[in-house]
Amino acid sequence: MIPALATLIKKPIAHRGLHDGNKTVFENTRSAFQAAIDGGYGIELDVQISSDGHAIVFHDDTLDRLTARTGPVRLQSSQTLGQTEVGVGPDTAETLERIFALIDGKVPIVVELKDNGERNADLAKNVATCLANYAGPVAVMSFSHNLIGALRQQKVTCPIGLTAEGIGVLSLDQHRIALDMGVDFVSYHVHGLPNAFVRDVRAMGKPVITWTVRNREDAEHSYAHADQITFEGFRP
Repeated sequence: MIPALATLIKKPIAHRGLHDGNKTVFENTRSAFQAAIDGGYGIELDVQISSDGHAIVFHDDTLDRLTARTGPVRLQSSQTLGQTEVGVGPDTAETLERIFALIDGKVPIVVELKDNGERNADLAKNVATCLANYAGPVAVMSFSHNLIGALRQQKVTCPIGLTAEGIGVLSLDQHRIALDMGVDFVSYHVHGLPNAFVRDVRAMGKPVITWTVRNREDAEHSYAHADQITFEGFRP
């Protein structure tokens, strides 16, 4: 296994940072990431594209759930988003570049690129630029085969993974397409384990992490079939 992947699976990974269910510490914020660093956990985070082409650390495609603003993230500039409070403050929706500067190699990072349709190439390009200037342990992943291809076109050198779920034949066949694209690891829904696809991935020497593990029982189930957990709602 390449060293970057061995580092990736060394520690449990805090899903969207070590937040508290968006009560006082909100997901995908500086506060959540600092809490994960302080706890010694890896960090999973999500990125969307802004109107001016920056990767913004935010899960949803709209601002409605976590901010006082509404509408798609992709229609807002990075400057406006940087002034948009997430939850009750003081955190805002920040660029990946700024979050990389905060984490600064202290713990491993897994960046999930969310599907932005016709803006996928822009998102992959900016993520690649951020990665080129980052020296810490990091991997990228996506549900989208299109984004995986776009990352390959950008000649990203860090590990590239597939985010996946499902247990039906059609789902597993689609995942094998991504495997044929040369993904280095897989992040699979914990309640989809075990399955033939995940067994094949591990047999190839590629690690499998799981999402989202919310209790110790699911953690035990995950470790029986995969290499590391992405967790929230408890501390493993």
